[in-house]
Amino acid sequence: MANAQKDILSWADKSGEFKRQQSSFRDWISSKPDAEFPAEKGRYHLYVSYACPWAHRALIVRKLKGLEEYFPYTSVHWEMLEKGWRFATKSDNEPGEEVTPDPVHEGFTHLRDVYFSVNKDYEGRFTVPTLYDKKQKRIVSNESSEIIRMMYTEFDHLLDDKYKSLDLLPKDLKDKIEETNEWTYNDINNGVYKSGFATSQDAYEKAVTTLFKSLDRAEADLAKSSGPFYFGDRITEQDVRLYTTIIRFDAVYVQHFKTNLRDIRSGYPNLHKWVRNLYWNHPAFGTTTEFTHIKKHYTKSHKQINPHSITPLGPVPDILPVDEEVAAVKASK
Repeated sequence: MANAQKDILSWADKSGEFKRQQSSFRDWISSKPDAEFPAEKGRYHLYVSYACPWAHRALIVRKLKGLEEYFPYTSVHWEMLEKGWRFATKSDNEPGEEVTPDPVHEGFTHLRDVYFSVNKDYEGRFTVPTLYDKKQKRIVSNESSEIIRMMYTEFDHLLDDKYKSLDLLPKDLKDKIEETNEWTYNDINNGVYKSGFATSQDAYEKAVTTLFKSLDRAEADLAKSSGPFYFGDRITEQDVRLYTTIIRFDAVYVQHFKTNLRDIRSGYPNLHKWVRNLYWNHPAFGTTTEFTHIKKHYTKSHKQINPHSITPLGPVPDILPVDEEVAAVKASK
């Protein structure tokens, strides 16, 4: 039998630095006629968590590209304990769409059951997002960066022009996006985890210092942007990938992961304006953000960090309205 979900702090090496494990499934849905995993309606099911920033990417792109009918999904419960992510039960009453028992496999109680149904000897991690092929009863991919890129183009021949024309990785920006992705992923997306899951003071200080240097860099980029998005007047992959960390920053990471040199709402005016625009003005971002799942998952699932599972009440509100600032920012103007 495969190993249970590992203690998340065991991912740290001898220096105390957090090391993220690689995804196990890396196949690809393709629009090619002879594809092993062809682009078809009704064939695939997406397993996500509203709490997880990596899964959140997939929900955002799914909605931006109008792929709701092609990727029905189930969100797991926010609780992730010894057996990993669990499915909600019929008696659970959590916010968010599709927080239900597994509709594909009757009787499965945890995401791990899906993995074991594919490979009874599986020994990797049970992660979200997980993209499942119902026809072949196989997992296509559990790598979020590749799942979202499948969504960018492989279904375009089946979509209306409105969605087909949305290009999240345009050729003229591709090199810039790839270069920005590199430090955004390593220093910010993963940087909050490197800070929070560090098991030595040196590892923590190294990670949090790098994190805030890159937040400063993103702030400077947004100050130069010619539009409301990271690269001007077009939503791109960079907006998707950065948003899922920034929207969680003040709500969870500042206190839970000790990333408290500054918060977004009082320390980063351009990032704050940018994230509020996405949340309030673009439904693919705001409607897929579930703060209850986000706050409860981190604070009640990471027992090694927060053994009493107490969820802080603040900040209040979880995100400020588009045209409102915290008192300290108002006073400085």
